Amino acid sequence: MDRVVVVGSSGQLGHELVEVLRAAGRFETLALDHSQIECTELASVRQVLLPLKAQTIINCAAFVRVDDCESQAREAFAVNAIGALNVARAAAESGAKSVYISTDYVFDGSKDSPYVESDPTAPINVYGASKLAGEHLVQQAAPNWLIVRVASLFGKTGARGKGGNFVETILAKARTGEPLKVVDDILISPTYARDAAQAIAQLIEADAGRIVHAVNSGWCTWHEFAKTALELCRVTALIDPVPSSQFPTPARRAKNSALASARLTCDFKITMPHWRDALRAYLGEKGHLPS
Repeated sequence: MDRVVVVGSSGQLGHELVEVLRAAGRFETLALDHSQIECTELASVRQVLLPLKAQTIINCAAFVRVDDCESQAREAFAVNAIGALNVARAAAESGAKSVYISTDYVFDGSKDSPYVESDPTAPINVYGASKLAGEHLVQQAAPNWLIVRVASLFGKTGARGKGGNFVETILAKARTGEPLKVVDDILISPTYARDAAQAIAQLIEADAGRIVHAVNSGWCTWHEFAKTALELCRVTALIDPVPSSQFPTPARRAKNSALASARLTCDFKITMPHWRDALRAYLGEKGHLPS
C-alpha cells in the first residue's frame, strides 16, 4: 500500500484530502499540520519527511490571506515559494512524487473564457506571484511532480486563513436579515473541496504528472453563487449585485478567475460535477437543505 503524506492537513483542502484518501482504502495516509512541520525551514522538512519514506507528498500548506500578502510579501513567498521548494526537495531526496496545490490567481483575468492549463500565466497580486513561483520551483526541484490548480474553494472545514466559508457567511447573514451586497463582475469557478480532493486522489492513483486544473465545471459570478445557495436552501433574502469597486482591497483581483479542467477531462477521463450540483451536495451534507 502506497504511503501518502498530506502537508497542511488542517486546511480546507488538506482536511478533505486526508478523509478522501483514507476512505479510498488504497493508501496509507499520514497527516501533518503546521505544529508538526515548518515548511519554510528545509531542516525541519527533511527531518520530518525523509524518515516517512512516502511514495507521494502533497503540499497543501499555503499563506492564503490574499490581501495580507501585499504587506507581508516576504512571508507569502517564504511559505508559498520557498516552502514549496523545500517540500519538493525532500520529496526528490526520498524518491516521492511532489504534488503542489496551486491557484487560479496565477492568471491576470484578461481572458474572456475560462483558463486552461496551457494559457500563459501573469499574476496581478503578490499571492498569485508567490504561488506561481512555487509552481516553478517545484518543477525545478522534483523530477516527479504534479501541480493541481484549484479555485474558489468551499467546504466543511472552511478556509481559516480567509475567515471561514463564503456560503455559510451568506446564509447566516440572510437568516438574520442583514443587508447583503455581493460583487457581480468577477467570474469564478466555485469548487467543493471534497470534489477537488477526490479528483486529486484519482490523479495520484493514475500517477499523473504535469499541471492540471481540478475545479467543478461551469462558472458564475460571486453574486450568482450566493443567490443560488439561498435558493437551494429556500431562504428568502435580497442580494444586491454590486461592482467590485465598492469593495476596494489591497490586492487586485482578476475579473475572470474561472478555470476549465481540460487536462483532467481529456487526458485522465476524470469528470467533476457542475458547481450547482456540488453546492447542492455541500448544503445537503451540512443539513441546510429543506426536507
